[in-house]
Amino acid sequence: QVQLVESGGGLVQPGGSLRLSCAASGSIFRINSMAWYRQAPGKQRELVAIKTSIGSTNYADSVKGRFTISRENAKNTVSLQMNSLKLEDTAVYYCRLFQGDNDYWGQGTQVTVSS
Repeated sequence: QVQLVESGGGLVQPGGSLRLSCAASGSIFRINSMAWYRQAPGKQRELVAIKTSIGSTNYADSVKGRFTISRENAKNTVSLQMNSLKLEDTAVYYCRLFQGDNDYWGQGTQVTVSS
């Protein structure tokens, strides 16, 4: 089994920044990709950003230019730097890890953007 623990969420004003981190532990042998998703109240969970084992990245259009995903492969961690936050970025943010035919989710961390 793989465990994912997110941290770094909180309350921030519009235009502010937050950095989320996710640490993976357990039966890790070859991670394919690590990603961040989010789910706002009343909405479906959506992909925010993903980074593969070879370093390619993909972002949701709504966060391009504002969010940056990074990985430390040796530490099995993934981070999400969020800048210029908007009210509509408010959501629970989840870390997801892809390994072989399996995928794993973290428990989520709340990000609230409010004035």
